Amino acid sequence: MLVTPAEEFVLTGRIACPDGVLDQGWLSVSGGLITGVGSGPPPSGPRVDLGESLVVPGFVDIHCHGGGGGSFSAADPAEAARAVAAHRGHGTTTLVASLVSDPVPVLTGQLAALAELVEDGELAGVHLEGPFIARSRCGAHDPGALREPDTSTVDTLLDAGRGHVRMVTLAPELAGGIKAVRQFAEAGVIVAVGHTDGVEEQIRPAVEAGATVATHLFNGMRPLHHREPGPIGALLDDDRVTVELICDLVHVHPTVLRLAARHAGPGRTVLITDAMSATDAADGTYRLGRLAVDVRDGVATLADNGALAGSTLTMDTAFRNLVRGAGLDIGEAVRATSGRPAELLGLADEVGALRTGLRADLVVLDDDLRPTGVLRRGEWVRAPGS
Repeated sequence: MLVTPAEEFVLTGRIACPDGVLDQGWLSVSGGLITGVGSGPPPSGPRVDLGESLVVPGFVDIHCHGGGGGSFSAADPAEAARAVAAHRGHGTTTLVASLVSDPVPVLTGQLAALAELVEDGELAGVHLEGPFIARSRCGAHDPGALREPDTSTVDTLLDAGRGHVRMVTLAPELAGGIKAVRQFAEAGVIVAVGHTDGVEEQIRPAVEAGATVATHLFNGMRPLHHREPGPIGALLDDDRVTVELICDLVHVHPTVLRLAARHAGPGRTVLITDAMSATDAADGTYRLGRLAVDVRDGVATLADNGALAGSTLTMDTAFRNLVRGAGLDIGEAVRATSGRPAELLGLADEVGALRTGLRADLVVLDDDLRPTGVLRRGEWVRAPGS
């Protein structure tokens, strides 16, 4: 049976708890919160029997540009709502909106629009991926929008975000790069190193200055070389740095995913989608920021040069790919898609695990790890079996 969110109810199934999967588990919900988790006979009351389905925490995506035909860069609430809804249907109950490089006046308008969605509880913050990135590693960013960071521009962007800029990606080798790392970090913003052509000697000072994340490790950065580790070696080998991985099995080979995730461990590995507007939508021609993107068979590439341009990945597929494609276990996948990103955002006391007192955000997965139900704040976004 299904129940309204105002009622107390109990889910029974295989519950993925922080300490392992409870094969005959139960989870009680009331008032939008998890009120109990256990195994064996469930408490009395209305019950949703999920059989052998696996219940995992709602996914937390810290790097996403859009979906469902909508782009966060459009500064259009309707487009942003479509993107949020598309990812929420695939189990992402906590989402950070990412912006690509644009001229500063354009970015300030985008930040102002998205700040309202953060304040409405639809988004968990905004990620500035640029414009302070290396031209030689800009990928699907407009080269004409790139610039070196300076104190005034950083202040302008922070002010436009009204305290909701949660993360920024920058290339520390740029003039003013290390100073910008300190400025963002002191403002409480997560600083990520990415789209960088820096050598190891330019990356390590950024970590010392407060950078704590590697933006989509391997992609958009100088490659690993046995005589010059570059950003990949420096960031992957530093215990202070959490590494993002795009787990669509296109951006990074499964063997490389496994190597990176094993080395970083569950305390430092985060899966992201880096999804653009074509996610959960048809193939065709789209835009990522100011650039045209062709999407064929779900792979997004720039129309002018064929470079990868984000992904059409959803977090449920990333979860499945990490387990089925890269060979990690369920606990590791839960940490990488929920627990660790929640910690990174400072939200571990609200989301990221199936634990008493946290929000009732969860995903029901079938035997093939495909979602059959999504609960957010105690309400069914997608009812089990739908």
